[in-house]
Amino acid sequence: HVQLVESGGGLVQAGGSLRLSCAASGISVSWKLNNWYRQAPGKSREWVASITRDDETDYTDSVKGRFTISRADAKNTIYLQMDSLKPEDTAVYSCNVVDSRIRQYWGQGTQVTVSS
Repeated sequence: HVQLVESGGGLVQAGGSLRLSCAASGISVSWKLNNWYRQAPGKSREWVASITRDDETDYTDSVKGRFTISRADAKNTIYLQMDSLKPEDTAVYSCNVVDSRIRQYWGQGTQVTVSS
């Protein structure tokens, strides 16, 4: 049974930082495409960042230079370090793992609220 559990969300003032974690069980995050997505109220889900099996990273333009995605294979965990947070970053953040058969697995999400 695959389970992805996010944590680390919360309320932070603009300019602050948060570190999101996504702990995986039943699947290895190593050698797979790992993503973070977010969904703000009234908006569709938006891709935020990815890290490939070869540790190549990519980000949506609005978070480049502020967010960092990483992976700790030994802990089977994906991270999203978020710095210089803005009110427009407020959303539910979810992690996503894509296996070699292009099956996707999702966590339940963690709320991030940035106050101005």
